[in-house]
Amino acid sequence: MYSNLILFLVAIFLFTIESVPETPWLSGWQALALLVVLLAGYGKISRKLFSRQQALRSAGYFRTEKQLAITALVFFSATLYFCDPKYYLSLLPLGNTMPGLVNFAGLMLFIVYLALMWWAGQRNYEYIFARKYRPLIFIGNNIRANLPIVLPWIVIGLLYDIVALLPVPGLQKFIASQWGDLLLFGVFLIFVVLFFPPLVRRLWGCKKLPEGNLKDRLDAFCATQNFSADYYLWPLFEGRVLTAGVMGIVPGLRYILITPALIETMSWEELEAVMAHEIGHVKKYHLLLYVFLLSGFSLLAGMLAEPLVYLLLSQNFFNKIILASGVGADSIITVVGAVPLLLFLLVYFRFLFGYFIRNFERQADLFSLATIGNGRAMISAFEKIAALSGNIRDERNWHHFGIGERIDFLERAEREPGLIARHNRKVRLSLFAYVSVVVFAGLLVHQIPKDELALRYQENFAETVLLQKVKQEPDRALWQRLIGDLMLTRKMEERALAAYEKAYSLEPANPEIMNNLAWLLLASEQLSLRDPLQALTLARAAATLQPKGYILDTLATAYWANGLLEEAVLTEQKAAMADMAQKRFYQAQIVKFTGRTYEETVREMEVKQSKTQGSLR
Repeated sequence: MYSNLILFLVAIFLFTIESVPETPWLSGWQALALLVVLLAGYGKISRKLFSRQQALRSAGYFRTEKQLAITALVFFSATLYFCDPKYYLSLLPLGNTMPGLVNFAGLMLFIVYLALMWWAGQRNYEYIFARKYRPLIFIGNNIRANLPIVLPWIVIGLLYDIVALLPVPGLQKFIASQWGDLLLFGVFLIFVVLFFPPLVRRLWGCKKLPEGNLKDRLDAFCATQNFSADYYLWPLFEGRVLTAGVMGIVPGLRYILITPALIETMSWEELEAVMAHEIGHVKKYHLLLYVFLLSGFSLLAGMLAEPLVYLLLSQNFFNKIILASGVGADSIITVVGAVPLLLFLLVYFRFLFGYFIRNFERQADLFSLATIGNGRAMISAFEKIAALSGNIRDERNWHHFGIGERIDFLERAEREPGLIARHNRKVRLSLFAYVSVVVFAGLLVHQIPKDELALRYQENFAETVLLQKVKQEPDRALWQRLIGDLMLTRKMEERALAAYEKAYSLEPANPEIMNNLAWLLLASEQLSLRDPLQALTLARAAATLQPKGYILDTLATAYWANGLLEEAVLTEQKAAMADMAQKRFYQAQIVKFTGRTYEETVREMEVKQSKTQGSLR
């Protein structure tokens, strides 16, 4: 269950971070044909792996299923990259207005791959568990077993879509705010607390434990712990798995699930110990803490995603990768932005979440020890589970600790009673450290200059795209001019000059290029780059071809820079007539021209730069 949680989270992440391209890589029929090939290839691999002799044993069956689930992720990723399913799904009715519906459809595509795996493994399952199924029913059972993992995500996505479709602008504005996020999170919690447990119980096909001696004894034991719950038989893998679980935070909607195999195998004392373990999860608030830790991931990812992506993509290193690889900038940026977040997801759930749920399980084991008074029954139950599940006593487990490790810890706790209090303290301190890290991360992220990083990223992205265009169309002057414009806004005047000169050599009669180059030669902060005479030649030619206001302003500035004050004023007046919207600016230019000479402004700039350099030394 926990491994499948990570599996589906990765699949959801891969689909949701994929943007809808303007044009698909393949046409509709080509994409469909490739999808069929990918599905057929995965189906063939599934049949081959399940045909191995080892897959006819329970441990081999589950190992094969795990291998094929990871392989399904690889094929799903290839489908997303080559077939552009998000593009074609967005063309469906409501595709553009309900992104949550598109994301759900994308997840179903991943489930199609898993369905091929279950179809290929059906015979093995029937052989191992001695139960016959029709293929569609078998696949449906597997989907229902895994649906609770993704159900909260589906509900939240569809809830956002429904709110967005409501003709209430005020509500949509509120939902888009932080308060709106809190409201939707509250709705999500209500769903998890009130609707999720009974829904999961039905999806898993659990049946209420019949009235009788067993139920009476369970009720009596729970009463001694001031605990109440309904008991259900859990038909997990035909009920032959030795396990139990507790579900539901609210007492009236709380269920303890027990597999028939566990009831048949355990003595009453062992069942009591197992029950005490499940009660321990509730008494120690583990169910609430699971929701808290899952919400913590969303909070951290939401805080870190944007600044982290901007920080990475603002580095020139990635521009070099894009240019060297020849891959589209959008694709590289998607990968660069997604990989760190994907790694964070895997690390968070595999290690941090895994750390807490392992220690929660240990805490529940110790609660059982303290409740029963000794660990013999719990240890005996563990030994039976290990032996009857294929001698798994010494196997490690990332989310529950291995059975051998749990037995050793219980035995140690019996010898050292203070270990229970120390472990409880360890869990509390770990939770405190976790909250502290989340708060510290929030404060740290708040200090990151996101706007500055975003601007740098946007400039780097624009430069990379333009350099790619130059590489693809080296004889087109437009790209060089745009690079010059970008470099000018970034105060990289030497690079701007080189780009403008290249553009001018490619298209010497273009008035925009001549105007921009002339302006740089007149107003560059690097005084060594200025050339008023050449600027005048360029500006005259540009104004002759295209006498727009801003081009006439450049020509007027060139006249002024060359000491031709009368021509400068007349030309600036023409600029004002040509562009009445900017009349005040052009009048201010006339005042500047008549108030000081170009040489005086140059000398002032030299003094200012000299003082700046002196202060730096």
